[in-house]
Amino acid sequence: MNLDEFADESEDTIHTPAERAAAASRSTWVSVGVNILLPFTQIAVGIFSKSQGLIADGIHSLSDLIADFVVLLASHHSKKDADQEHPYGHQRFETAASLVLGVLLMVVGVGMLWSAFRKLEDPETVQRVHAAALWVAGAALIAKETLFRYVLTIAKRVKSSMLVANAWHARSDAASSLVVGIGIGGNLAGYPILDPIAALIVGFMIAKMGVGFGWDALHDLMDRSANENEVQAIRTTLLETPGICGVHDVRTRKMGDMIVVDAHIEIDGTISVEAGHDIAVMARQRVLQRHRVLNLMTHVDPWRRPDLDHELLVMRRAP
Repeated sequence: MNLDEFADESEDTIHTPAERAAAASRSTWVSVGVNILLPFTQIAVGIFSKSQGLIADGIHSLSDLIADFVVLLASHHSKKDADQEHPYGHQRFETAASLVLGVLLMVVGVGMLWSAFRKLEDPETVQRVHAAALWVAGAALIAKETLFRYVLTIAKRVKSSMLVANAWHARSDAASSLVVGIGIGGNLAGYPILDPIAALIVGFMIAKMGVGFGWDALHDLMDRSANENEVQAIRTTLLETPGICGVHDVRTRKMGDMIVVDAHIEIDGTISVEAGHDIAVMARQRVLQRHRVLNLMTHVDPWRRPDLDHELLVMRRAP
């Protein structure tokens, strides 16, 4: 899931970079608190109870702690103002953070797959687990699902794809805890092989999610355009600006979670250059106020009424 999938569901308020950074920091510190306590508990109980699935889940939770600090670092840099070396600002730090989170998920997932495959190659080494592992897996499921819903709510409100990535990282932990809990339950019921199978499934889920986030971030770094609904909304705002007679060649590119827009606006060719400039400035202000647009560059094209063009043509043909 990426930001474009819920862009239309979010409220109309346009948040400043500082507000978005503050929301990211606040929600991420909550995630840090959960991720400090949870993974060490899972790993310790996993070793005690001889559950490979719970240990794998704990390692996944530990990767969340690393991801949280990546988000905090990116949030700190993305709110910096534009400078000479970064004239469009630093918003793409957020996109880079999403790419790092995706790669992190892929690495963790592949590592868990490898460990589970080795266990499945020698099923006799799989041991019966202790019932404590099941209780810890259940507690982790509740904690991670609650964290996912909290962070995703913040992400939707401020429209941050970086927070979406972090929220779904928490959801992947919740899903993995569910699978691990089922595997542990099967192990306790007399089917020991279900514990490494659970670890295998969790590894695949994590790797797949990492590929998705990494691919989306890579496309954004390659100047992917905003979704069509958002482009159409920007075009409508331009057309509703007094003095603009037409709009064409509206082009957009993602800059973190903001958008940079280029557009050709058609203005009455008989008015003064100063009047045309004032209309272009008004159009820019309206777009920046109503949409998550970082900058709008306009090119003014002269426009004439069709009936006026016809009259001019008749006059030229007259003897």
